[in-house]
Amino acid sequence: MALPKLTRREFLQVGAAAGAAATSPATASSGVLGANDRIHFGIIGVGNQGTNHLRSLIKRSDEDNIRCLAVSDVYQKRINRAVGILGGGHGYIDYRRLLDIKEIDAILIATPDHWHAKLAIDSMEAGKHVYLEKPMTLWSRLDDAMAVRDTVKRLGKVLQVGPQATSDPGVWEAQNVLKAARIGKVTWAQASYNRNGRKSDYDTPPFVIDPAAGPTATGENYIDWDMWLGWKWGLAPKTPYNPMHFFRFRKFWAYSGGLATDLLYHKLAPILLAIAGPDGEYPVRATAVGGKYYDFKYDHDGGEVPDTYLTTIDFPSEYSVCLVSTVTNDTQVQDRIYGKHGTLVNFEGDPGLSFNGPFAPEFERANDGYAAVEMAGKAGRDMEGNFIDVIRGKGRLYCNADLGATTMVGIGLGVEAYRRNRTMLWDAKAEKGVEG
Repeated sequence: MALPKLTRREFLQVGAAAGAAATSPATASSGVLGANDRIHFGIIGVGNQGTNHLRSLIKRSDEDNIRCLAVSDVYQKRINRAVGILGGGHGYIDYRRLLDIKEIDAILIATPDHWHAKLAIDSMEAGKHVYLEKPMTLWSRLDDAMAVRDTVKRLGKVLQVGPQATSDPGVWEAQNVLKAARIGKVTWAQASYNRNGRKSDYDTPPFVIDPAAGPTATGENYIDWDMWLGWKWGLAPKTPYNPMHFFRFRKFWAYSGGLATDLLYHKLAPILLAIAGPDGEYPVRATAVGGKYYDFKYDHDGGEVPDTYLTTIDFPSEYSVCLVSTVTNDTQVQDRIYGKHGTLVNFEGDPGLSFNGPFAPEFERANDGYAAVEMAGKAGRDMEGNFIDVIRGKGRLYCNADLGATTMVGIGLGVEAYRRNRTMLWDAKAEKGVEG
């Protein structure tokens, strides 16, 4: 459904309301909006994922009393498409012009990874709440995750990171189960995110190269390559335009961590939520193995990331997490959390519990006399809906800045371990990764 354009009168009315809210003692410190206050969104990055979010926000605009006012992207064709979907509104190559729109309350960021931290911090500094697509930051810049986390705390803004499974009611039910020690002491967990296809996973739609596009093109084919790289801010190395880098950025270390940050971030976040709680837990150690075994073995575009990747991450509360991702076979390793007395399965759906080994008596005492338990998670809001609710002061975030940062450190250490062929440790005092 396309939204009508804002009239000048409506735009000024929105601005007046926003100005009044900014001077109100109740909102000046918290930024909380009431149920009757319309939330105005801007979207930075309207490629495939950003456009999906745009369509979703438009679809829910009446139900949730929201409106999208503007978009930004470095590729003019994407801007034109997004403005067409909006049925009007504003589109900018330079995201800073979008942040200057005072009527915008919330920014949704769906760009390549190397831009995530700067855009999130700039948006919060501009007074906006932030929905940040995963991963929280680039894998190699874990100090950026600390900076995003600290900016949230300093400014009191709502920041939601986007691993979808953290919205699954089964994960929150699993958290209650583990907190009550219903499977005994947790010692390890496993999960996977695997795919398979006739063509390389990152060479098929939406990773389609437009040969007409580039920094020397005109009209809708224009790409602001320097802005995309962000080299002026030290976000990526300055390099000549390469369409493979732009359209298939997840295959290059300068902009992405490949399968680890694209897929396994989705798995570690709910595991940490279930085991450690809503803020997660920073790791102590990470290792990783894998390689370019099939799909990415004969890449002709210079792709760098592995097509098969396995990582283990150890945590100070004395448990380990094993994660697997490949695009060479889509058979999954079942999601499981293992305790001394029992096992929890399917925590991203309807969790099931069962005793293990000779520990049926202990398990049954913790589970009302049952040797196996099946439960259904209570239905909840999706990630966007949860973000909107929390802006209005209702509920708590599914993936807050703390969980986003702890997940980022675990995933980032694993990628660093793979790249260096070394075990990586987390120095909790200095908040940085070091070789083990």
